[in-house]
Amino acid sequence: MRVKRGNVKIKRHKKILKQAKGYRGSLGRLYRTTKEAVTRGMVYAYRDRRRKKRDFRALWIVRINAAVREAGLSYSRFINNLQKKNILLNRKMLADIAFNDADAFSKLIEFVQK
Repeated sequence: MRVKRGNVKIKRHKKILKQAKGYRGSLGRLYRTTKEAVTRGMVYAYRDRRRKKRDFRALWIVRINAAVREAGLSYSRFINNLQKKNILLNRKMLADIAFNDADAFSKLIEFVQK
């Protein structure tokens, strides 16, 4: 007896087509091209979940650097002085303080410079 795979095939195709919701043109309608697009999209998503961490760290460093330069200090000296004073604030928190509360950040810079 031969095996008829109608149901299984339709379900598999539907699953892939559902993942391609919002894709334009044949990328969201034709199974073959959709399968390629979804696979590629998943590869990008996997890669970028890791890249996002790098990108945010870089953004925080840029923000801290900009705030510290206004006080006439370099980023590397600032971080070094923080470590010497045993202040355990990560870059995310430092960037948030620098961005949202300039007064508190300037006090932190003064404390670190002493």
